[in-house]
Amino acid sequence: MDTPPVSQQSSTKERRKWSVKEDRILISAWLNTSKDAVVGNEQKATSFWKRILEYYNSSPQLVGTEDRELGQCKQRWARINDLVCKFVGCFEAALREQSSGQNDDDVMKAALDIFNNNYSIKFTLEHAWRELRHDKKWCSTFLSKDNVKDKRKQAIEVDGEDAVVAGEARPIGVKAAKASMKRKKSGREEELEKIHGIMEMKDKISKRKVLERLLAKTDPLSEMETSLKLKIMSEML
Repeated sequence: MDTPPVSQQSSTKERRKWSVKEDRILISAWLNTSKDAVVGNEQKATSFWKRILEYYNSSPQLVGTEDRELGQCKQRWARINDLVCKFVGCFEAALREQSSGQNDDDVMKAALDIFNNNYSIKFTLEHAWRELRHDKKWCSTFLSKDNVKDKRKQAIEVDGEDAVVAGEARPIGVKAAKASMKRKKSGREEELEKIHGIMEMKDKISKRKVLERLLAKTDPLSEMETSLKLKIMSEML
């Protein structure tokens, strides 16, 4: 019986790398599934990720390529989410330290250097950062994950099925909202609300400082700075 060539055997066992196009499709799948107003907050982790997998594998941009498995998509998203969250902090630090005369490229270079120094690896997901950085759904998830110190990484068991992993915020479903209004808030809920309020206030103060610095600049603002200024002003109105 003929055996396949060694090169063929090794290629089948080789871990398939994710391309920039695949990353963007996966991000789109996560964002669109998270924003699904019909399913919303009632999604369990199993069905949630099955929907993402279906969305991803059915993309017309991937015609002719081998389908991804559920575990591959979950692992890739976890890595994207983790590294992009870390880079957001590095970019904000670079932006705060931006001096007069520095342009967008200078800020990006500084952010990449900060990331490299902090985590001892190069940041290679700039395309993912650009897809996520201004998306309200992801931003709310990032802020929630960053502000609440109780980082539960294990899925909660609900009726024998996994609920969506903590840190992956979802839209509030109608049923869940009504049920929440009817029951009394526990001490835990009140504590989380206080923490959330404090962090919101800190976030507003930080944005106000950035806005004041941008408004005080005498040099013409770059395209990125103008976009950031308009974004902050719209949020503060």
